[in-house]
Amino acid sequence: MTSLTPERRALLAKPTVRLYGAINQGMYAKFLDELSAAPSEGPIAIAITTLGGDPEVARSMADDVRLLREHDERDVLFIGKVAVYSAGATFMAQFPIEHRYLTRGTRIMVHERSLTRSIELDGPLRTLSAKVKQTLNEIEEAICIEEEGFRDFVKGSDVDFETLRERAPENWYIGAEEAKDLKLVADVI
Repeated sequence: MTSLTPERRALLAKPTVRLYGAINQGMYAKFLDELSAAPSEGPIAIAITTLGGDPEVARSMADDVRLLREHDERDVLFIGKVAVYSAGATFMAQFPIEHRYLTRGTRIMVHERSLTRSIELDGPLRTLSAKVKQTLNEIEEAICIEEEGFRDFVKGSDVDFETLRERAPENWYIGAEEAKDLKLVADVI
């Protein structure tokens, strides 16, 4: 078990930022408001409970955390509570493992990105070819972004990238204790 200092334990018990619900523009606004209200020095803890949402919003929130860590050289801790699904796992992936915590009974769910799209092919052939190529480019770029996130999620853990890629299509649910055993998180609190 990771030893926690009394200061870190107190911060994890009373997080600086508390987020609940779908990861969307509304959560992002709340996230920015709570970060703005945070003390200007010392570590910050961000707690989240989410069934998922917009992965690009999650990536943007995580990038704000990265910039805070790098610019202000501050420790920023992640606390997953109850459910850290989909875009929540995307957000978590951007925290170093030694800064990731889960509460008892929390589940993480990792899955592949999905796309629902109909392509109507009606018109000049060159136009049709461009429509198909645009969609293919979108799919290929989304796969690259997904794989970058998967690599970040498992970096430094006992889970390799290939295992995550194999498990993701079936919605991989990982309990808090299993996440700790796999070294995906620093500790369960």
